[in-house]
Amino acid sequence: MRFSKRHLAGLCVLVVCVLLAGLLILRTGLSALDTARYPRQYSEYVEYYAGKYNLDPLLLYSLIRTESGFDPEATSSVEARGLMQITEVTFDWIKSRIAPGEDLTFDDLYDPETNIRFGSYYLAQCLNRYGNDVDTAAAAYHSGWGTVDDLLEDSAYSSDGVTLHTFPFEQMNLYVRKINRSYEAYQRIYGEEYSA
Repeated sequence: MRFSKRHLAGLCVLVVCVLLAGLLILRTGLSALDTARYPRQYSEYVEYYAGKYNLDPLLLYSLIRTESGFDPEATSSVEARGLMQITEVTFDWIKSRIAPGEDLTFDDLYDPETNIRFGSYYLAQCLNRYGNDVDTAAAAYHSGWGTVDDLLEDSAYSSDGVTLHTFPFEQMNLYVRKINRSYEAYQRIYGEEYSA
């Protein structure tokens, strides 16, 4: 069977259209999968408190995803509570700074807005304390300032005394890696919306 040049050209156009449609369907499917794996739940609170405390909302989403998987009722083995997994000691410290006159209790951390408000403040303090280095701030959010401050004094873990280049504890190292992977995914999926 012989095809004319016109038929071949038409066939080529059809093949290209089918390939482009397939790529579009694949991309749309991957995009839907990405947004399901990296959601932006509680966006009204995340966006508000990110703005209030000068944080990247995508970093907040990453932290919430890593800490609780967006479960407002989450409770850890050390009794950290809510979306951003705040302990009672940290709750008391934050309350003394941003809500000293408010009638809030540790149980209020199961409320998404309260939890995001407190967790956002604490994350902002971690970033401010450690030169806006996400890795060191994440390590501090997870393991506490005292632990990070001790590590900063050791040249095996910090070359400048402000940021960590090595995370010697397995859980801390794993946590920092999880935050980074999640943050990179959020930036890839949603970054264009926030760069405008």
